[in-house]
This record gives sequence, structure tokens and C-alpha cells, in this order.
Amino acid sequence: MIKASNIYKRFSTVEALRGVSLEIARKEIVAIVGASGAGKSTLLHILGTLMAADSGSVEIAGTCLDKLNEKELSLFRNRHIGFVFQFHHLLPEFTAIENIMMPALIGGASRREAVKRAEELLELVSLTDRASHKPVELSGGEQQRVAIARALINRPSVVLADEPTGNLDTANRDEIHRLLMDVRDRFDQTVVMVTHDQNLADSVDRKIVMSDGTIL
Repeated sequence: MIKASNIYKRFSTVEALRGVSLEIARKEIVAIVGASGAGKSTLLHILGTLMAADSGSVEIAGTCLDKLNEKELSLFRNRHIGFVFQFHHLLPEFTAIENIMMPALIGGASRREAVKRAEELLELVSLTDRASHKPVELSGGEQQRVAIARALINRPSVVLADEPTGNLDTANRDEIHRLLMDVRDRFDQTVVMVTHDQNLADSVDRKIVMSDGTIL
């Protein structure tokens, strides 16, 4: 599902990634771990097309991403990649269901279809009764469940999660952990996450350890 080859990335004098290569199979759940500054989030952002590598290539679902122009890349990202971030990034002026619907509407789905998909996902994340609540009215765990539902709305090939349990208490961490496992089992999606949560990292299919911009 994902193939990265010889990825390099430098920020000023800091070499964040030094020739990283990896392959991740379809339906695999992978955790990328390592100390702060190891290059984990940089790698995740490059895999997700949110950041360009200085050199190297990334292929997702058979598509070589470095051959796409900006418009094609944006369209690919919307259709094939779902993102879950540590700080949710929900739009505060919209309700939970509206936040979930947004990528579907951007991708060209009708409002009726977007509502239908969003309602199904609200049920999946056990938030049907919170559909009309805005983010400020939701707990941290509820906001993260909305963010996961939003990441799934376009049925992406890959879900990328950057510290998805980083700001949550133990009960909510366990709930997000369960949800990420359900995502793979229900929708056959590939999940790649950056995490410092050892319990989460130890429970996935494979753990990739990074240090100083390389994979150990």
C-alpha cells in the first residue's frame, strides 16, 4: 500500500530524514516510534503529501506521488488519505456532523450522500447523540473521535495519525486505540501512526523505530 524510497529532508542545518525507505502492506497497522526529533512526524507528513521531500519517492496504492502536480496531489490526498492529528483541527464554527462531512463535500459528494456517510460514522464512533454539538461542547476524547470519523468519510486507502492519543486520559486513549483497530477490521484500511504511547505501539502489527532521521 505504501512504498517510500530513499527519503531525505533537511531543515536549515538539521538533516531530519537521512535516506529513509520502508514498505507498508495493505490492511497493516504500523506504529512509528522514537525519541522527539527522530524524524517521525516529518516522515508521516511526507507520506501524507503535506510536506515535500528534498529527494526520494513515495508511492501509495500504486500511484507515484512525486509525479503529480499540485492539483492532482490535492485530489489524491482528498480521496486516498485520511488524517488524524493530536490537536483535532476541527473547525470551531461547525457542528460535529458538519466537520465530518467537510472532506466529502470538498471531494464532490452530494450533501445527501455526505450526511448519510457522516451519520454512519457518528454511529461507529458512538457519537450519534452529539451530532449537532460544536467542538467547544465536546470533550477531548469526543473531539478526537469526530476527527477519526472525518478521516474516514471518503473511505481512504490510508489513515495517517500523528500522536492520536497524545492529549487524552487513559480511558479515552483505550477508546481511540479500539477505534483504530476497528477501522482496519471494518474498512480494510492501512493505518500508520506516530506515537509515544507504548501500550498503543506494542499492540499494532508492526513497530518501526526511528533515531536521528533513520529507521533502526
